[in-house]
Amino acid sequence: MHQTVNVELGERSYDVEIGPDLLAQSGARIAPLLHRPKVAVVTDENVAALHLDALRDGLNAAGIEMSALTLPAGEATKSWPHFERTVEWLLAEKVERRDVVVALGGGVIGDLVGFAAAVLRRGVRFVQIPTSLLAQVDSSVGGKTGINAPQGKNLIGAFHQPSLVLADTSVLGTMSQRDFLSGYGEVVKYGLLGDLDFFEWLEINGSAVSSGDMAARVRAVTRSVQMKADIVARDETEQGDRALLNLGHTFCHALEAATGYSDRLLHGEGVAIGCALAFELSSRLGLCSQEDPSRVRAHLREMGMKTDLADIPGELPGAEPLVDLMSQDKKVVDGQLRFILARGIGQAFVTADVPRDAVLSVLEDALETA
Repeated sequence: MHQTVNVELGERSYDVEIGPDLLAQSGARIAPLLHRPKVAVVTDENVAALHLDALRDGLNAAGIEMSALTLPAGEATKSWPHFERTVEWLLAEKVERRDVVVALGGGVIGDLVGFAAAVLRRGVRFVQIPTSLLAQVDSSVGGKTGINAPQGKNLIGAFHQPSLVLADTSVLGTMSQRDFLSGYGEVVKYGLLGDLDFFEWLEINGSAVSSGDMAARVRAVTRSVQMKADIVARDETEQGDRALLNLGHTFCHALEAATGYSDRLLHGEGVAIGCALAFELSSRLGLCSQEDPSRVRAHLREMGMKTDLADIPGELPGAEPLVDLMSQDKKVVDGQLRFILARGIGQAFVTADVPRDAVLSVLEDALETA
């Protein structure tokens, strides 16, 4: 049931291993990367309680020694103080240039540890072991690393590719349903941006993915990773095609900022709502049929996911402030905000030619029903 996806980047190419029970095999899979049998692991409190012992056992089986730093869980950890703590701990552990740092956790840990590895001794290798669905299909692949700033998410960071990704689908069984469905928002995104067949497969098999069918989970993660790997290979530093991966994210990042990056709105929930809004905007601009936004929302609702602004608890700012928040997005180029819109399901494209009034209209109507 194990699958391997290669991210083709010349000398920096690496494999993403996908399937159950990879933590138990971690030592055998990481050992070929090591010059000495020792790794430094960074994780968070929640993940450590669930999976750190399993990782230690897997490494021990191959004779690999492990030291570990455990950070607080949550988005607030992607910050300067915890970044500084991580780098200084790695230095105290005497991590050398040829050593390997392991990021065990979700997207927060992966992004933070990857950034720490990028700057430590001007770059050490690291291995991603993503423990959430969102991290397995998105943040662990492609080399984007970083931390948040008061001005917005992921504004401080670097491109630093991992040397290996171990996506153990068994650990997804320890996730809460809400967190799992948040990750599913990114899975759906791949079908919406470039693979109608995959979206249609999800319409039929999404409930099996959600309920724990291992074969379905492996297939969903593998197809998502393959799509991301193909795009990253074409455009590693997001000069063109890679921006397609941000479908739904322009709206999402504004909503995350408006909700204070709190658990009022998880990232994948924002992506799902953002995808629905992006298709609504595309439809109003005459780019896709009116049925497409309805079909997107129907699948998200069937999965029990957030689909509209009304599903976000608490007050939201008005349409104008939300558009202003979008202006802080990393996708602003020469002062122009780039949107990822669609000519249909599986046919996304990048454009800066979006009238502000059209965006305001979509948001105003969405807020009226909220």
